[in-house]
Amino acid sequence: MPDTLSPLTVKAKATATLVRTDIQALRALAVSLVFLFHLWPNRMTGGFVGVDVFFVISGFLITSHLLAHPPTGAKDLLGFWARRIQRLLPASLLVLALSVVGSRMFAPETEWGSTAAQIKAATLYYVNWNLASSSVDYLAAEAAPSPVQHYWSLSIEEQFYLGWPILLLLLFVLARVLKRPATRVVVPGLALAVAASLVYSITETASNPAAAYFVTPTRIWELGLGGVLAGLLSRRAFGRDVDHEHVLIPEAARSAVAWLGFGAIALTAFTYTGSTPFPGWQALLPVLGTVAVIAVDAPLKRHSPGPILAWKPIQFLGDISYSVYLWHWPMVVLVPQATGHPLTLENKLAIIVVTLVLATLTKYFIEDVFRQARFRKPLFKPFLAMVLAMALVWGAAHTLDRYFEKQQDQARQALSDAKGSDDPCFGAASLADGSQCPRITEGPVVPAPNLAIDDKSDAYRDGCWEWIPFDGLKTCEYGDEASDVHIALVGNSHAGHWLPALQVVAENQGWHITTILASECTATRTKVEFKTDEESEGCLDWGQRVLDTTAKGDFDVVVTSERNGRKPVDAEDGNEQELWEQGYRDYLSDWIAQGQRVVVIHDTPLPGSTDVNGPECTAEHEDGLGACTGLRKDWVPNDALANAAEDIDDPMVSVVDLTDRICGPKYCDVAVGGVAVYFDASHITATYSETLGPFLGRDLVPMVEKSLTKKR
Repeated sequence: MPDTLSPLTVKAKATATLVRTDIQALRALAVSLVFLFHLWPNRMTGGFVGVDVFFVISGFLITSHLLAHPPTGAKDLLGFWARRIQRLLPASLLVLALSVVGSRMFAPETEWGSTAAQIKAATLYYVNWNLASSSVDYLAAEAAPSPVQHYWSLSIEEQFYLGWPILLLLLFVLARVLKRPATRVVVPGLALAVAASLVYSITETASNPAAAYFVTPTRIWELGLGGVLAGLLSRRAFGRDVDHEHVLIPEAARSAVAWLGFGAIALTAFTYTGSTPFPGWQALLPVLGTVAVIAVDAPLKRHSPGPILAWKPIQFLGDISYSVYLWHWPMVVLVPQATGHPLTLENKLAIIVVTLVLATLTKYFIEDVFRQARFRKPLFKPFLAMVLAMALVWGAAHTLDRYFEKQQDQARQALSDAKGSDDPCFGAASLADGSQCPRITEGPVVPAPNLAIDDKSDAYRDGCWEWIPFDGLKTCEYGDEASDVHIALVGNSHAGHWLPALQVVAENQGWHITTILASECTATRTKVEFKTDEESEGCLDWGQRVLDTTAKGDFDVVVTSERNGRKPVDAEDGNEQELWEQGYRDYLSDWIAQGQRVVVIHDTPLPGSTDVNGPECTAEHEDGLGACTGLRKDWVPNDALANAAEDIDDPMVSVVDLTDRICGPKYCDVAVGGVAVYFDASHITATYSETLGPFLGRDLVPMVEKSLTKKR
């Protein structure tokens, strides 16, 4: 064959066994992108596409193997799965087991429950579904990531390895039944599965992006496209001799396509961001770039990326890429928790070095050892070993989970005792005018940090939130159903955390409460920036439905409060606050025009503005809560809704500001009067909200009475 030409097609058997320098280099690139993204997310903003590169590689190699050795029955499937077990699970389970230990030693107790749950899910390779479920919860996004969160991609791959061989088996059977050449059934069948997954990925990313990122159906097309490529390149798998059957492409063209493929991956790594709707059609660029690189198999010639790809350090990184992926994320999560400080440059460089060392040791002493042939027969051995190892890791995580639950039970009893003590300095009462209550500077506090993270208003328990894409109007009812006084609580989660305080007032006054709440969305005329225009329009439409509902005259007073956690769509440098306030002025004016009395509660102080998470900081500094204190001027937000209400200066709109019952004159604390104020970095606990009830009532009751007097 001339030096300027090379086969595009490869024998299936060779494809399944040959180590290709381009694929090893792609692995090295993929893990580097992910690693750098996790260490420097503001620089390598799209480094998450490294996972998509891995998906294509896995789909290509696994399908190549399956086409070279087509499964014909249950024994072949079991043999394939046994080899996958030996290749992937030993290293994976080792890292999971050590993550249990590391979390127990270094992570704050507030994270033990969620981490244990994710480790159990990762052990059984369904953690991607666990994350998809929690990702739709806006509040879950504020929780610290677990050290095994990166197992979501491994879970998708394992699920692919479970189902893809069965699909191939069925397609081969179908070809025999139809008496058609396998090449005319298998590849089109795989392509059909890819097309269906891609369509689903595009639609689901547009309608439910948070969950779409993690769920398997939105990602199968990426692995499957690698499989289709393997089918197109592997003729021998269909019983055809390809010794003299090649598709020839000039080396110059192959080199150019390879450069373009790598360029597409690099472009997405540096231009995509966390706000890019993903995967959807946006994932096509890195995926097709990877497909292009694999398809042309860059030659080892000048002007080609081939010589660079064959560089030994790159090949070595490709060899250990799986172990690097396993080790890097637990290090990124646990090192700051172990040191008590955010990652510094020195820490990051140390993490890189330690990860490479651990990955190298794991590759040679775990991965390679367990791949040896002596572990393959009899066939049941890998499965038995897998079950035992998974049971041990799952059991360790479950033990941590049970310990966490036991601590929560003890915390509930302590909270119950504290509430029944009639302490005049309990919670917000310690900041009442004229109070002589001492400032609490050390624990314990109630609810304890491990319980405070779940100490939320009934709106969470009862599912009272309208979620993305905001196409409905979720309401919940509380208080006296027979009451003649009806109060609406409107807004996002920073309205929802006022529900316990409002319930205290309603119980004393005999009122009825209707919640009209949305997660992250705001009741305003300002269009808010979400991942898709559909979501932004949906939020705006939700606000209009709130106005339509409250215009019916069913409510004596609308109580509202909001946090502006997102940017306005039309925001430019320096004008965000102006846009927010104008949107709220317009919205409040609509309520006034309807004759609706409105009470705006000033937004609560935000410890997250100085990177303080209430329960986590309390757990870490129980003996010195001053470490969790912030300056009042830093924590109290410039509330656009309250500002707009004051600007309108209309008797139908009133502002209640209870900041003085949360913060002192100069400082804000995460615990006041022995009560934990926050269940995360911005939302107040149900317990503290209840202690604010009497103070809210002092301002709110006269306003409701004015509304009732006017109606009479």
